[in-house]
Amino acid sequence: MDTQTRELIVFAIIGIIAGFLASLVVGGNGLIRYLITGVIGAFVGGYLFRALGINLGIGNAFVSEVVTAAIGAIVIVLLARLIA
Repeated sequence: MDTQTRELIVFAIIGIIAGFLASLVVGGNGLIRYLITGVIGAFVGGYLFRALGINLGIGNAFVSEVVTAAIGAIVIVLLARLIA
């Protein structure tokens, strides 16, 4: 398995975990919904944290990425509910 494939798998795993954590906070269910929400949340969370200069200070990169993606996913779900 090459590096790019591994990175995509890790990104999907982070997305699923982040989507699941976001669903615990704001509701929702389903593996595909977790994946989509978590992946979009990863981009949104990363952008927001960089734009605002926020550093979580978590030593583990994987945990930091999951938390960032989960926060981004929560923001996405809440914005979607406000619009709908």
